[in-house]
Amino acid sequence: MRSFIRSLLLAALFPALSGAVPDALSIVFPTLSRSDDGVNEPSDTQHIGGELLFFTCRISNYSKSPEQKIHLSYSVQVYDPKGTALLELYKNEIAEEVAPQDKEWLPKISTQLELPPALLSGTYKVTVNAEDLISHAKAALDVPFKVQGHGIRVTPALSVQNMRYYRSEDDTVPMERPVYKAGDALWVRFDVTGYKYGDKNSVNLSYVFSVLGADGSAIWTAPQPIVEQSESVYPKPYVSGAFSIQVQSAVKPGEYAIGVKATDVTGKQTVDAKQPFTVQ
Repeated sequence: MRSFIRSLLLAALFPALSGAVPDALSIVFPTLSRSDDGVNEPSDTQHIGGELLFFTCRISNYSKSPEQKIHLSYSVQVYDPKGTALLELYKNEIAEEVAPQDKEWLPKISTQLELPPALLSGTYKVTVNAEDLISHAKAALDVPFKVQGHGIRVTPALSVQNMRYYRSEDDTVPMERPVYKAGDALWVRFDVTGYKYGDKNSVNLSYVFSVLGADGSAIWTAPQPIVEQSESVYPKPYVSGAFSIQVQSAVKPGEYAIGVKATDVTGKQTVDAKQPFTVQ
């Protein structure tokens, strides 16, 4: 009996001898919101490319120095479904003195995440890594979220997709029947994928536009190509383009088409595409 009581006292005074393990460094209370200090979005929320998201979380079970100070480092990154990073890695440190009355205080990580405009649908994730620079303990947390991306089929070779007509530059819904008359502004938008990347995920594309007659021959060709050149942290899965002309009064009623010859300068690829429209 005395031996049993002595064991209990030792366990109470020296928890390490009893096999007790201190709580591990943890990342807790993650919040992903569309507004600063907003509530956490439901797990089925569909985000879109170009959105600005606000992310916060807390760090618990950190260590303190004999001077009652804490020192933590952390990083935040966003990944697509294939594990490719979307943004520049965000890194920072927290160094504070924690008073005895603040023992329940949890250090806060807070940052803004601006999603790239061109994203495909899927489950993305925010990954947080933290290290306690006093105890050298580490912790990590993945926070998944959904993205409703652009409707596009990624292809291994250069491809022009989704050629659609619009009434104006600001229209968001394409015309069901692209019918124009003399004097109308004609807007066509399209997406390009299957190009090759250069250094720093650079894209180098050019487009030559033509108005095609009913027999497919060009009756007018733009004198200069439109050039698309860009670099980005995240390799764009597609590039969107647009072109506009005014339907001239000399154009006779009938069936026409806008043709585009897209060239991938980096990948040395060229592809032609066309989309019909009607002039009344």
